[in-house]
Amino acid sequence: MKLQAINLSKKYKGGKSNVWALKNINLEVEKGEFLAIIGHSGAGKSTLLHLLGVLDSPSNGEIFLDDTNINLLNTYDKARVRNKKIGFIFQFYHLLPEFTALENVMLPAKIRRSEASETGCSLKDKAKDILKRLGLENRMSHHPSELSGGEQQRVAIARALINEPELLLCDEPTGNLDSQNGKVIMNILKNLNEEGKTLIIVSHQQGIANQAHQILEMKDGKLSKKENMGAIRKVLL
Repeated sequence: MKLQAINLSKKYKGGKSNVWALKNINLEVEKGEFLAIIGHSGAGKSTLLHLLGVLDSPSNGEIFLDDTNINLLNTYDKARVRNKKIGFIFQFYHLLPEFTALENVMLPAKIRRSEASETGCSLKDKAKDILKRLGLENRMSHHPSELSGGEQQRVAIARALINEPELLLCDEPTGNLDSQNGKVIMNILKNLNEEGKTLIIVSHQQGIANQAHQILEMKDGKLSKKENMGAIRKVLL
């Protein structure tokens, strides 16, 4: 799935004046690409990710998923696109505390009213298979409060994968984890990208960004291309 943003801007009302969080962003992400967006807190990174993920609407500009202009869709169709084509992974997991790991993973598919995959297996079996793949076969019946931060993030990744989205949007996916768990999560995400998932990661950590194919820097609501030092080091080695 190709993602394109054209002259994308977002403003918020701040007292008597408007605050422009994003200013005329132009962005093109091809299918299977791994893009990192870095920048300081408040630079507009999360705002951009929310717009690209159809969680919010721009003040100006357009967003295309393949040939679909998201701006022209009604609320119901936007929700369908978001649920079917896009997977979200957040810094703070956003798991529902009253549900088990397995139940949390199944939720997006239940919202979509998809009780079976194309292969014919049940939704529960599909969720179990994803959790097993992420090393959580013994944690499925546990509630979020009974899981470590790394385990919660793996559950969140499984939840993002249940509807087989083409695009994964990750907002500081390792920001709430220690370095070891952060490496585990990044390896999972990179493997998913190698399998064909388009991956966009927002982070303030240069080490995370250096693992991407391309790095863009967000500053004062604008994007600019940044050299990928990780790729340069690989070439030199």
